[in-house]
Amino acid sequence: MPRAMSEVEVGERIEAIRRRAPRFRDERITMAHGAGGKASRQLVEGLFLPLLANPALAELSDAGLVKAAGVRLAFTTDSFVVSPLRFPGGSIGELAVNGTVNDLAVSGARPLALSAAVILEEGLAASVLEAEVKAMAAASASCGVPVVTGDTKVVERGKCDSLYITTSGVGLLEEGVALAPDLVRPGDKVLVSGTIGDHGVAIMLARGQLDLEADVKSDTQPLWELVQALIEACGEGLHCMRDATRGGVATVLNEIALSAEVGVVIAEDRVPVRPEVLGAGEILGIDPLYVANEGKLVAFVAPELADAALEAMRSQPAGREAALIGEVRDEPPGRVLGRTTFGGHRMIDVLVGDPLPRIC
Repeated sequence: MPRAMSEVEVGERIEAIRRRAPRFRDERITMAHGAGGKASRQLVEGLFLPLLANPALAELSDAGLVKAAGVRLAFTTDSFVVSPLRFPGGSIGELAVNGTVNDLAVSGARPLALSAAVILEEGLAASVLEAEVKAMAAASASCGVPVVTGDTKVVERGKCDSLYITTSGVGLLEEGVALAPDLVRPGDKVLVSGTIGDHGVAIMLARGQLDLEADVKSDTQPLWELVQALIEACGEGLHCMRDATRGGVATVLNEIALSAEVGVVIAEDRVPVRPEVLGAGEILGIDPLYVANEGKLVAFVAPELADAALEAMRSQPAGREAALIGEVRDEPPGRVLGRTTFGGHRMIDVLVGDPLPRIC
């Protein structure tokens, strides 16, 4: 009879499996593969990354970093398939601009220009399309990042859910800025730029999936000015940033912890959450830490600069409700813990999929 493994041995086995390079073995694509969780990681790191391998892609950050004639550039792309097209606080057109601008911003790059590719379903009302192009134009003008090129395709009725948008963007990395998970160190403080889960709950309410009346709006907004304030306040003490979209804050923290081989501990009562969002999460059994945001970032900064970083965030409209929610530790490496209001700790892992599909 085989010897039963001890608790320590079981933990070590789990950690070894967790750090093993993902392998994609699924026979069919499911909604979970696009949700930003474990299934997404297996798809990206187990299929795309090995076949398209190159130094820029290997970082798997919000934008790829490239050099041209000595100039450091960030390049990113994102597709938007949100349903419904319009929701409290925004729409797919606005989201497509802000989402790509933010991917550049959290990479430390000043957004310069965007492209937009639009896939239209036959039969889509022209008024709907016009409204979304106007939304894109307004968002572009608001953040000062023009859409300079694009493409349009039309597919047969039933082959597309009304309208999909793919935007790409290029940005100029600020002088002296270096942001990466491997720069995160024990002692660093973890900050979030505002209330979490607003976007995901706004989408749920717009779909009529909740028997709940609440004034919750998407947080879709550009973040470059907030990022610029952080860079000016922290300099090299700003170690890493991510925008907490699919998978929410919990997924971002896990990605950084695993990549940097550090532990992250957050105080759950410090995480800013609107009561309406918390209530919706309780009804559905969903932790707001896993709910998508479209205008919030997570920042890791040197401990001596945490107060300056928080002040810089709160000086910007997009960061008025910013909060310091946790810190980086040596242990447990690659893990995220939440300190509960009762004084205990719980493990905050990555979900396999997303309970809210097509939220961006």
